[in-house]
Amino acid sequence: MKRDIYAKLLAWKSSPKKKPLLLQGARQTGKTFILKEFGHNEYRNVIYCNFEENPGLGQFFQRDLNPERILAELSIYMNLEIKPGADLIIFDEIQASNRALNSLKYFAEQKNNVHIAAAGSLLGVKLSVPGSFPVGKVNFLYLYPMTFLEFLDAMGESRYRKLLENIDASVPITEAFHLHLIDMLRCYYFIGGMPEAVNCFADTGNGLETRVIQEGIIKSYVLDFAKHAPASDIPKLTLIWDSITKHLARENKKFVFSAIKKSARARDYENALVWLEDTGLIYRARAVETAKHPLIHYADVSCFKVYALDVGLLGAMAGTPVELLVQGKRLFNEYEGAFVENYVAQQLVSHFQQQLYYWRSKGGKAELDFLCEFADRICPLEVKAGINPKSKRLRSYDLQFKPPLLARTNLLNFKKDGKIYNLPLYAISLLPGKHPNLY
Repeated sequence: MKRDIYAKLLAWKSSPKKKPLLLQGARQTGKTFILKEFGHNEYRNVIYCNFEENPGLGQFFQRDLNPERILAELSIYMNLEIKPGADLIIFDEIQASNRALNSLKYFAEQKNNVHIAAAGSLLGVKLSVPGSFPVGKVNFLYLYPMTFLEFLDAMGESRYRKLLENIDASVPITEAFHLHLIDMLRCYYFIGGMPEAVNCFADTGNGLETRVIQEGIIKSYVLDFAKHAPASDIPKLTLIWDSITKHLARENKKFVFSAIKKSARARDYENALVWLEDTGLIYRARAVETAKHPLIHYADVSCFKVYALDVGLLGAMAGTPVELLVQGKRLFNEYEGAFVENYVAQQLVSHFQQQLYYWRSKGGKAELDFLCEFADRICPLEVKAGINPKSKRLRSYDLQFKPPLLARTNLLNFKKDGKIYNLPLYAISLLPGKHPNLY
């Protein structure tokens, strides 16, 4: 159970003037499960409507978008009187019915005592179309794959999550705890945060069964390309998706179109990249040459890296051997540290809802893995796969911008060294820009 999202759902339920809730996220991140679980725990009844599985549901929205009539007809169809406030209505895969999506506006304006939670795997694509949805009439939540902290919960290791959330991050933790968390992190690199894969491993401890589930999820994404993407973009989507592991295995990990196809040009593939972003399957980190708020104004849109939504799926795409689960720290160094960098990108997005950036000096002689933008500061972050404490790239950044603090993450224990804060990779959620009171 993703308790952070569940807490936000409870807050939404208790709000006096309720807008419909729209839960976004990539396919198989657990949107349907958590909405149903929330509904069964907190409401009298759950009225579940899946517009992809049952396209006939769309007929109730064709005549008009009057909430009273829609509720009355849904009550007859479901053979259940829908009581506002006591029952939860779930509109799942709502992107399959544009009229149902637009009806949320009228529920917000005319019937805000009705509790409606909508979800969809391809909502990002739907909502990116101009005029497809009235702005300001819904509350948005986004569901990501499970973070490392949520993974600890799922694996019965909640005491270690509590430990991390309540520590003095400038002081090393007990070595036994540190080594155990590294072991758990290695498992997370292989399993990732897709709920079905995590549940399988938590129940069975079987890496092969977990890999089968991961491969099934990847196949479902590829099937979505063919089913939902513009026909002209389908071959491009497949080429980009298949190239992610190749790009991350490169030393500088920059996305290069010619690595997809020799004749590939940026303008021909941009729509496909945006489609993958809108579905939540990839994250883009854009290069910047300066460290000023807001970073988006200084981003080089032609220079970027591409990460997969989940480090476990990345391993499945790369065909990482299951045996690496028990081979010490080897997994951290595979593919030029690609899993480590992808892991950090994934945690930054899910914990902090960060747009990803990295620093690239003029002329490209120096790079720093991530720049994390918080309200009062830009936090430079160097990522290392092993235990090397040297920070040449971080020092280069420091010489140019002289920030008040520098962050480094690797497999070493917590440590403060001047203005460099060393965070173990398992504690990336304690990034100093987010929790300055810990330092």
